[in-house]
Amino acid sequence: MKQTILAVMVLMALTACKSSMKETTEIIDLPRAETPDSVNKAMDTFFDQAAKDSMDIHSVMIVKDGSVIYSRWQSEGADTVPHVLHSVSKTFTATAVGLAIADGKMALTDKVIDFFPDKLPPVVSDNLKKMTVRDLLTMSCGHDTEPTGQRDEGVDWVKAFLAHPVVHEPGSFYLYNSLGTYMLSAIVQQVTGEKVVDYLNTRLFEPLHIDKPRWEESPQGINTGGWGLYLKTEDLAKMGQLLLQMGKWNGKQVVPAEWVAEMSKKQVESINPGTRLEQAEERGMTKETSDWMQGYGYQMWRCRPDCFRADGARGQYIIVVPNKNAVIAITSDVENLQGELNLVWSHILPIL
Repeated sequence: MKQTILAVMVLMALTACKSSMKETTEIIDLPRAETPDSVNKAMDTFFDQAAKDSMDIHSVMIVKDGSVIYSRWQSEGADTVPHVLHSVSKTFTATAVGLAIADGKMALTDKVIDFFPDKLPPVVSDNLKKMTVRDLLTMSCGHDTEPTGQRDEGVDWVKAFLAHPVVHEPGSFYLYNSLGTYMLSAIVQQVTGEKVVDYLNTRLFEPLHIDKPRWEESPQGINTGGWGLYLKTEDLAKMGQLLLQMGKWNGKQVVPAEWVAEMSKKQVESINPGTRLEQAEERGMTKETSDWMQGYGYQMWRCRPDCFRADGARGQYIIVVPNKNAVIAITSDVENLQGELNLVWSHILPIL
């Protein structure tokens, strides 16, 4: 009897040991590799030039072949403090949409009005009737002007969006639209019963060992979707690595590979926020010089060097460079966003 009990105890101990060993093989922080001298020199030049150009860079983390080869925090940046992401938030909202689709909760072709029958305007136009989830994802919902200015405290943001004139046929006209991303957040909450930040917590943040982040909400208790998320620089790098690995993490498919491919490829023609396509030429923007004219995916941008990025105001970036097997995460407070990207292409891309 004693031998049987002892055998059981040994078996339990071995099982616990194996479980512990399994846990220790999971990636909590990204692996670190020695920084090559060439990278240190290039990054010194990067930061020197940024300072000369009055660019307030807060942090940069470079991941190459799955390991961090460079990281630096300065100014208002700190490795342990979540940073405001602005529109980088949109990429996380699009990820939630993809997971909800994979869960069978919704579809790209679903009509937006079907989710909110009690919040429709008195007259529902034919164009509003046609608007789909995909149109929201590609910033092609048909609005001629962005309704984001209607985010007042006493206003129901969903009602405000649906009441905004849909001048163009959905899918035919690109216009950067942050309230459209809020609508995606509202739809995910409607179909899952969870706020986007909660829905992503078990499906994305926990697998990547990202502490549940803060995400701002509308007066109606819906995560803002298009902005308002706060994460640390390494969290951004992890998200970039997940996208680089086509949604796989620690051997597990966290986000469907097909969805990552759709998010990151060119779905529609694009122009930077606040500019219309027809204004690009008069503002001196061309496809050869602008990283906002390379096409838009599902809440992500294409870049000139054949890569893609999550992009936020004041220079927040997750840049994924598949042909270099690399990720660049940046936080900053910068006015000249194209100038910041130009520095990345000039000084960081060559050392990858």
